[in-house]
Amino acid sequence: MDPRKRPNRKSSSAMKMLGAQVAAFRRAAGYTQRSLAERVILDEETIRSIERGRRPLKEDLAETLDELLDAKGALSVGLANMPEIDLYPLWSEQYMDHEREAIALSSYQNQVVTGLLQIEPYARALFRGRIPAFNEDEIETKTAARIERQEILHRKDPPTLSFVIWEPVLRFPLGGGKVHLDQLEHLRACAELPSLSLQFLPLNRTTHAAVSGPFCLMETPDHQQLAYAESQRGSHWVSDPNGVSIMSCKYAMLRAQALTPEDSMGMLDRLLGEL
Repeated sequence: MDPRKRPNRKSSSAMKMLGAQVAAFRRAAGYTQRSLAERVILDEETIRSIERGRRPLKEDLAETLDELLDAKGALSVGLANMPEIDLYPLWSEQYMDHEREAIALSSYQNQVVTGLLQIEPYARALFRGRIPAFNEDEIETKTAARIERQEILHRKDPPTLSFVIWEPVLRFPLGGGKVHLDQLEHLRACAELPSLSLQFLPLNRTTHAAVSGPFCLMETPDHQQLAYAESQRGSHWVSDPNGVSIMSCKYAMLRAQALTPEDSMGMLDRLLGEL
């Protein structure tokens, strides 16, 4: 779907301000995050994310909280008057909402290091090379947002993570020699995380299960299986069971075609030794 036809995402700073107001009204009404979540039939983590400005406050929930917390319409008015920036198209915002809550994530990348494993200079170089160009404020905003997403790697209950990356990505010196080296060292460190599996698909493979491009699979807390495919013109969700099943089979074959995690680290160590 053409992202130009989608509404803009609200400003991240305004989201944090509105989230702080939700927290203030909640405390004044005598609720904890858990008791409020139970009252409005949501997860406690959803309330926590809204209050921290990581998750947008939806219109129907704003109306419910206005009444429940005796906010006298302040939350609905604040939501309706939030400034907008074109930080993400809606399909990307939906992806990140699911990413924050997912209990399992699997990703194949054949062009760049996946966003969850990018270092800040690498992400900045990626945004700076975008055509049509972003301005410097947009570059910094998008870079900060990308790095913030990585908190899920280190949270108390991280999702189960699997990444398959095509070897040319490792050899692409995006951002220059130092950024390239630092990014490879960061991948090496990430590979040591207990909930994360990192594999590389070598160039000498004569078969390739995903020549059509990168994609991601995820499992939600209620065990819904979703797939997300990327393209030059945007990205799209796949939620029907047949479509997700096909992409799951592709990913399973990719993992079989890729080097084992141990051999992948050997490849990475050799590349680091060459730089």
